[in-house]
Amino acid sequence: MTEPAHRPLLILVAGPYRSYTNDDFAKIAANYRRMNQAALELFRRGHMPVTGEAIALPLIELAGSERMGDAPWNEIFHPIGRRLIAHVDAVLRLEGGSVGADEMVELARAAGKPVFFGLAEVP
Repeated sequence: MTEPAHRPLLILVAGPYRSYTNDDFAKIAANYRRMNQAALELFRRGHMPVTGEAIALPLIELAGSERMGDAPWNEIFHPIGRRLIAHVDAVLRLEGGSVGADEMVELARAAGKPVFFGLAEVP
């Protein structure tokens, strides 16, 4: 059995989800798919990817959210990402405007964790 060329990393994929969509579900779904595609590529490279959305969205639904931006949504959506920073090894910041994703970059840097701005940068 050969050893991997690198230690697998737990990587938070951060990118636009709701930003600049005017809450258009098709645009949001496309953003979510792009994050999941990046996560799949990280997985295939031997890493453990995670998106805050994958964790937050089911909890938001269980909390009784009726629309994006309501109280249950705000209680859970961005706080999940903030809490994840303490547990991940790095962040992959996908292209596109997003205040939340930019916050994940800032928090990761403050914690001394690497931030990658493209799949090609990930070891």
